[in-house]
Amino acid sequence: MTPSSHPIRLLLADVDGTLVTGDKVLTERSVATVAALRDAGILFAITSGRPPRGMSTLIETLDLTTPVAAFNGALFVRPDMSVIEQRLIPDDVTAAVIELLNVQGMGVWAYRDMDWLVPDIQGAHVAHEASTVGFEPTLVDKIESITQGVSKVVGVSDDYDAVQKAAARVRKRFGDHVSAARSQPYYLDVTNPRANKGAVVSYLSATYDIAPEQIATIGDMPNDVRMFEQSGLSIAMGNASDEVKRAARCVTTTNEDDGFANAVERFILGRDHCVAEII
Repeated sequence: MTPSSHPIRLLLADVDGTLVTGDKVLTERSVATVAALRDAGILFAITSGRPPRGMSTLIETLDLTTPVAAFNGALFVRPDMSVIEQRLIPDDVTAAVIELLNVQGMGVWAYRDMDWLVPDIQGAHVAHEASTVGFEPTLVDKIESITQGVSKVVGVSDDYDAVQKAAARVRKRFGDHVSAARSQPYYLDVTNPRANKGAVVSYLSATYDIAPEQIATIGDMPNDVRMFEQSGLSIAMGNASDEVKRAARCVTTTNEDDGFANAVERFILGRDHCVAEII
């Protein structure tokens, strides 16, 4: 979207790799920066591939009042975790996606309602993810049997090239029946086609009657590019890939160097002009 001179009225932030550090914590500057946005009359919202419960600590610490877009926009909840809206994967598509990811040799997880379902507690990144979201998954005998009411399917692999190729295969096979994008180098998130971060921008725009040109977005991964495209001001983290940086209007420092706080202070509250080149 072409950058606008309109003042920013809402900032939508990704969580992992953006709002929090690599250790999954909020810095004091980030907390203070969100408070400064509030004092300036600018709304602040978050979206993530995480389940709602995985963002409860952030909601409390930041005193959020806006809807939270979990599973990349597949599930909208209020700060008290009550459900506003769900955008589920069609049951027949869920089964086919799981089959395809299994054939690709990836670990497969599913999310339904507030639950995170895995076939192997010892599987790749399960312990890491449990630490990130703050709760343990539910063990299921066969992930292939989980086909109804699913918000998100995740393919997991430490072969990053394989994750990228699987994303391309899912998009080629299912077309506009799903949204498929990497939320981490080792995660492929598959959701309802209306469940993507670009749609989150549209949802917040309609909810608060704010023009997309007056919404800023900040993120670090390929699944954040969709929200960049729908907002008036887009900011990539310094730890993002060159591909993601090129999709954004501005580039800030890394999440280990208070990139979120720096971006807000410079480009939103400070009204600095964005740089076109990657920094």
